[in-house]
Amino acid sequence: MTEFEKKVATLRAHHEELLSRKNTPRQWGNGIYEKYKNPILTAEHTPLEWRYDFCEQDNPYLMQRIMMNATLNSGALKWNDKYCLIVRVEGADRKSFFAVAESPNGVDNFRFWPEPITMPEAPLLEGGGGGGSVNPATNIYDMRITQHEDGWIYGVFCAERHDDTQPGNLSAATATAGIARTKDLVNWERLPDLISRSQQRNVVLHPEFVDGKYAFYTRPQDGFIDTGSGGGIGWALVDDITHAEVKEEKIINARHYHTITEVKNGEGPHPIKTPKGWLHLAHGVRATADGLRYVLYMYMTALDDPTRVIAQPGGYFLVPEGSEYVGDVMNVAFANGWIADPDGKVFIYYASADTRMHVATSTIDRLIDYCMNTPEDGLTTAASVETIKKLITKNNNNG
Repeated sequence: MTEFEKKVATLRAHHEELLSRKNTPRQWGNGIYEKYKNPILTAEHTPLEWRYDFCEQDNPYLMQRIMMNATLNSGALKWNDKYCLIVRVEGADRKSFFAVAESPNGVDNFRFWPEPITMPEAPLLEGGGGGGSVNPATNIYDMRITQHEDGWIYGVFCAERHDDTQPGNLSAATATAGIARTKDLVNWERLPDLISRSQQRNVVLHPEFVDGKYAFYTRPQDGFIDTGSGGGIGWALVDDITHAEVKEEKIINARHYHTITEVKNGEGPHPIKTPKGWLHLAHGVRATADGLRYVLYMYMTALDDPTRVIAQPGGYFLVPEGSEYVGDVMNVAFANGWIADPDGKVFIYYASADTRMHVATSTIDRLIDYCMNTPEDGLTTAASVETIKKLITKNNNNG
């Protein structure tokens, strides 16, 4: 064995050790969910063949020819009895792409499929070029996955392009909701982007027809970053998903001053249907002296009307803790994928600091209890103190 071959063997053994590392729950959680000790996916989990040229003649120093920066913001679904994440992988060049990683148990041993997803470009709508013309995106990311009752698996994601109305501003961008569908997670059919009067970054497809139409959770915003006069989680019905257009949109989960949703909020994965209502996982953003803080929160809507909120616990549900706080973008927790097993166990997949993926586990019953029995935000200090005092009184009376 040559020295080069020994280096390759050592590299592969180190990589396999990382991929096969067992993951165990952390101690002393909050009773709502269990976080796990190790991240489930990092840039180092990506296949070595994506990063190294293993030809000794072409790469005698065994350098990484293509470096990966992060694995984050993954859609999720159960597929062929495996826990599959549609991962946003970001390269050192800042371009994101999608790749499937699967695990036998949902908490460790995640391994990427051999190749990233080849995502077709969006076709231009009629009158916008025609004849097979496409509308290329510079970057695509943050796919929400929905196994719809129409039989397709849909991915809805952000498609980012430069804002050509500002040619001198290299930071000016536009965001639209890209839509694609598949039957096998390998071959994807790209549909035209969602048409909307405003920019859209966090759009999620509801898993069932509503009044015979496709239903989308939206997040209208004035600009690429700022929600401006928009914001809030919206709702829109669409007649034809192959030419999806938001004609009427209403806010079903609004922002509020001096709360975790003050700056903006958006739906995470599609909601989970339960006997008590639809369970929703969302993210909220507020401004701090150290920048924006992203947290996760939950709410529930009625089974007979997914737009009617029936419970919303006050405050956040999950935040970055410890080493989760540190990374490319500090103080960020973000989730756009979860999986509910038939036995009621729920796997919540979240990213920390726009850098790595984690898992937390709970159950349908616990999440319903959390939503239905956690006090709402009273929106003032006085209301918060009264809520605490009520709990103190109840505990004293039960003592």
